[in-house]
Amino acid sequence: MKILIIVPAYNEEKSIPGVIDDIRSYVPDADIIVIDDGSRDGTEMVARELGVTVLALPFNLGIGGAMQTGYLYAEQNGYDVAVQFDGDGQHVAAEVGSLLAHLRQGRADIVVGSRFLKRGDYRPTFLRRIGIWIFSMVLSMILGVKVTDTTSGFRAVNRRVIEFFARTYPEDYPEVESLVLLHRAGMAIEEISVQMRDRTGGCSSITPIQSAYYMIKVLLAVFVDLLKKVR
Repeated sequence: MKILIIVPAYNEEKSIPGVIDDIRSYVPDADIIVIDDGSRDGTEMVARELGVTVLALPFNLGIGGAMQTGYLYAEQNGYDVAVQFDGDGQHVAAEVGSLLAHLRQGRADIVVGSRFLKRGDYRPTFLRRIGIWIFSMVLSMILGVKVTDTTSGFRAVNRRVIEFFARTYPEDYPEVESLVLLHRAGMAIEEISVQMRDRTGGCSSITPIQSAYYMIKVLLAVFVDLLKKVR
């Protein structure tokens, strides 16, 4: 399979070297593209010096715009599989093989790495834990299968999803909403257990103050998606 690792990055100059080194160590046959989402630091320069392909967005579009840019690149360059691997150092490249192995089995169009299928070291804040519980409850009812880590950005997708996301991808905090859109488009979703780390650099785009706003906004977007015609 022709595999692309998409690394969205915003002000991640400190963590990007470790991220790229980790991917090269465990997924040496994959191509890597860094989507520099309008960073104000040296993310673009550091990534280019590491010898990976970099697409530098002229201003910050958010994770949705950055990831759709990556999926457009994957579609136009004939990739069979795309893996989202965040630029903050939280994702573990040793787990990519598990995502790809489950995708190759053909039961799912997207395989999502979950921090919560098994008890691990990850301990979210109280507000984030409440949000994750609400999202999991709502999505499990919509999808008809139990979903434990709806906000996970660690995921592998096949060519069918690449083409879908290249033309249809949520703009703002898309992890939850994208699963609903895929379900409505008739795609199969699977979760597997993975380990993740604390971020090694930068800071989260979701502050405690924004958490309630984020939760309400995403839930509204999900319910609107249920009324949309998905193509």
